Amino acid sequence: MPVKFKQKTRKWRGRTSHGWGMKKKHRGGGSQGGRGLGGSHKHKFSYVTSKEPDRYGYKGFYSKKKRPKAINIDELAKLDGNAFDLKKLGYGKLLGKGTITRAVTVTVTEVSKQAKEKIEKAGGNVQLNAKKVHPVTKSFKKSVQKVAKPAKEPEANESE
Repeated sequence: MPVKFKQKTRKWRGRTSHGWGMKKKHRGGGSQGGRGLGGSHKHKFSYVTSKEPDRYGYKGFYSKKKRPKAINIDELAKLDGNAFDLKKLGYGKLLGKGTITRAVTVTVTEVSKQAKEKIEKAGGNVQLNAKKVHPVTKSFKKSVQKVAKPAKEPEANESE
């Protein structure tokens, strides 16, 4: 049966390259400058930046916690009226950027210290809505409190 591919080492006695040109060529990943992404922060960096620019740079994580939509006082001052329910307007937090000159009544779930001070200084009032607490959190806190209490030690008899 004829052999399709001959063994490379046949008839290459005395030749160090064995038909691969330079000595270093037939060493696996050596002629490529390292296998895979080896050297991508050194000699292959130009390839990474030109062909795969998004490969590096990701760090950290994406928080699944939902942050409330916020509104600043300067935006609130532009609105008409003297009483605002920010939950109905689609906002969850009031922040203190800007100034307000008229007295307003604001109902909101969360408010910053600076925003509260500015509204009260202008003669207004800030009312806080009760925050929803997840039922699992309530039960978890109760169970932690129960476990955290130390057990009473039995009193030792003094008559021995």
